[in-house]
Amino acid sequence: MSKSRGAVPAYWYGDAAVPLGARLLSTIYATLSGLRRGLYARGWLRRHHPGVPVIVVGNITAGGSGKTPLTIALVERLRAEGWNPGVASRGYGRVERSRPLWVEAGTDAASGGDEPVLIARRTGVRLRVDRDRAAAAQALAEAGCDVVICDDGLQHYRLARDIEIEVVDGRRRYGNGQLLPAGPLRELPERGARCDFRVVNVANGGNGNGNGDTGFGEWPMRMLSDQALPLTGVRPRRLASFSGQRVHAVAGIGDPERFFAMLRGYGIAVVPHAFADHHRYSAADFEFGSPLPVLMTEKDAVKCADFANDLTFSVPVRGELPEAFWVSLLDRLVRKRDALRSAATK
Repeated sequence: MSKSRGAVPAYWYGDAAVPLGARLLSTIYATLSGLRRGLYARGWLRRHHPGVPVIVVGNITAGGSGKTPLTIALVERLRAEGWNPGVASRGYGRVERSRPLWVEAGTDAASGGDEPVLIARRTGVRLRVDRDRAAAAQALAEAGCDVVICDDGLQHYRLARDIEIEVVDGRRRYGNGQLLPAGPLRELPERGARCDFRVVNVANGGNGNGNGDTGFGEWPMRMLSDQALPLTGVRPRRLASFSGQRVHAVAGIGDPERFFAMLRGYGIAVVPHAFADHHRYSAADFEFGSPLPVLMTEKDAVKCADFANDLTFSVPVRGELPEAFWVSLLDRLVRKRDALRSAATK
C-alpha cells in the first residue's frame, strides 16, 4: 500500500479553493514579512558580512526545489576553479537547534540535519550549521574559507550577500501564486526576479524525460542519476537494472513525485511512499508487506542506515548546468572578491 504523509495542501498547486482562514493568515504573514524586509532595507536591522564573498542559494517557495544538488554542484565547481568554499546551513530538523555545529561526513543526521550531512558526505566540504547563518558564515571565513555558500538562506536577511541564486521547481513553479499559508510562497515572485541568477530544476534530464521549461534569463539544471547505492554491504547496481521490476520508492522531500517520476522514466514499476520533507524515519515506516527492493533519495538514506537491509538502496542525483552559467557566475564572483579586497585596504 502506498503511503502519503505530510502532503502540502491541495490548493497550493491545484485548482481547489483556498480556505478563508488561510487567506486571512496570508495577509498577516505578508504584513509581518514585509515589515521585516523593510527594517533590513532601511538599515534599522543590521546585516553582517563575513568579509569573503557570499553566495546564497534559496527559493521563494516552501519546501524543496533542488537547492541541495545545486549547493553540491557549486562546491565541486568552485573547488575545481581553485576556491576553498565553505557551506553555511540552518540544519533544519536538528535535535539541538540552538547549538552551532561543525558537520562532517560521520555526523549523525539527527545532530547535523539531513541535508547538511548529505552535503558533507558527498563533498567533504567545511560545513557549519547555525540558526544564525551570519554567524556560521563568519566561522567559515575564520576557518580559512574564501567563499561561503549559504544553503537555503534567501530570507535570512541578517546575512549580507554578494550573489543570490533562486532555485525554482520547473514542474510546480509558484503554484497558485499566493503567500503562506494560502499558497506556497514565502515571498512574492518579484523577489525572485531581483536575484542574480534563476536556476530552474528541470528534474529528469538524465534519461530524456525532463519535466520543466526554462524561460528568458533562466538557467536549466538537469538532475542526473544512474546508480543505486546499497545501504549495506551488497554491490552497487545500475539504476537501469531495475527496469521492469516493482520497487518500493521512498521520498521525504519537498516534491516526492519528482523522485517517483525519475524512477518511472527508467521503466521501473514504482510503489510510491511519500513522506513529509525532513521526515524522521523508524523501522515501522518500512513495513510495506512485500519484500521488494527499496529505492530512496540520498537525503532520506542518511537517516535510514540503522534499519536497512540488502534490498535497501540510495539513489544519488547530481545537478548539471550549462557551462555558460558557470562562466557568468565565476566572473561575477571574482569581481565581488576583488571589490571586497579593495574595500578592505582603504
